[in-house]
Amino acid sequence: MQFNQDTPDGVYRIIGYSDRNIQINEGRYERSLLLMPDVLQSDWGPASLAELASEHLAPIRALEPEIVLLGTGVVQQFPQRPLMLELIQAGIGLEVMDTSSACRTYNLLMAEGRRVLAALIIDQE
Repeated sequence: MQFNQDTPDGVYRIIGYSDRNIQINEGRYERSLLLMPDVLQSDWGPASLAELASEHLAPIRALEPEIVLLGTGVVQQFPQRPLMLELIQAGIGLEVMDTSSACRTYNLLMAEGRRVLAALIIDQE
């Protein structure tokens, strides 16, 4: 799916996405990433939900988002319960969805001025 919209300087907006990549502003990314309106970490780590581990949550907690949209790849899958609890116990809201839904939801919440973080897993298989 392709989006077209003007973006203010310094704001990261998802312009388009597919099962294998995400376009953020002028860049195209093919690996899992963390995204906030003012932060783009393109080397996040897990290549699949099965690889998601506690050490991948540390940079998320450090950014102190209000809510995390965890995009789990082509289909919605839930991470292990201890991983979800780790964010919830830190006072961070968590929504789990497929990556394309997370992309759409990120743009909506970002436009509302929310402190949203999209943790987007792009399947490498």
